[in-house]
Amino acid sequence: MVRPAGSGWTDGAETKQRARHGDTGTHSRPVSRTLRPERLAPYVLVAPAVLIIVALRLWPLLLGVNFSFTGDGEDNGTAVGWANYLELFEDPLFRGALRNVGLLVLLLPVAVAIPGLLATFIYLRVPGHRVFRSVYFFPAVLSPVIVGAIFNLMLAFDGPLNTVLGTIGIGPIDWLGDPDVAMFTVVGVQIWATFGMALVVFLAGFATLDSALLDAARMDGASLPQIIWHVIIPSLSRTIQFVFVTTMIGMLTSMFGLLYVMTSGGPEGSTYLPEYYIWIQQGQMNRPALASAASTVLFLIMLVVGLLQISVLRRAGRED
Repeated sequence: MVRPAGSGWTDGAETKQRARHGDTGTHSRPVSRTLRPERLAPYVLVAPAVLIIVALRLWPLLLGVNFSFTGDGEDNGTAVGWANYLELFEDPLFRGALRNVGLLVLLLPVAVAIPGLLATFIYLRVPGHRVFRSVYFFPAVLSPVIVGAIFNLMLAFDGPLNTVLGTIGIGPIDWLGDPDVAMFTVVGVQIWATFGMALVVFLAGFATLDSALLDAARMDGASLPQIIWHVIIPSLSRTIQFVFVTTMIGMLTSMFGLLYVMTSGGPEGSTYLPEYYIWIQQGQMNRPALASAASTVLFLIMLVVGLLQISVLRRAGRED
């Protein structure tokens, strides 16, 4: 016997069958009530971190921005508008610090390429790769003060590096006393001291790399530079973005120890960075409002540079 679809008999039979199994057809409300806590769970878990960020990061940032529009000394607490910012950009030391930020941006690809290439060699299991992994990370555990003291001895005018250069006919170089060389020297030391962390990040990125792509490239006769350019870089685009941004932030906010120990901002203010300028204004000149203005400018620089880096790298990844 053929039962017509949608007939009352069919609906009644299905209702009786559901009743026998304890299904009354009204189970949607209890299910939605049980799902509601599950939907709230992610927000509850994230809430403590958000509160900590707001309380310890965003709120102090807003207070600092507000404080940057007040005066120092006799005008302490008095609104002065944009006076602190105008004074900043009239100060040759701060303008020099901004030029050095531009230098850091230009040298950033080198700071990222070094750990990237070393991580590639370790991933490809060059002889001794396990030892190299430990050796490369070792500088990252040293204090910047210790690193600066070590390189002060090595890079002294009569130090061992100039002695070695003298044996091959290269005259002594004033690594830390020449205004045209000192900033490059400090940045080089910073790269050496911190590339271990970027190396670890790259190695973590290599863990997600499909080894079949490397095998296919080798079978096609690709050289190592071709494998790096056409396989590794596109596959690790997100890792490279992360390393670019974190390395730039580290250069702008973590070089104070090296600058203080190696050059103290000299010679002739050639190694000033905004971070060091902020410390001078706050700690030595007792000008907290001007230091707050410099901190706000530094934050905006990091924000703009980070967003530009991400957009450029994303565009390059889409083109690949």
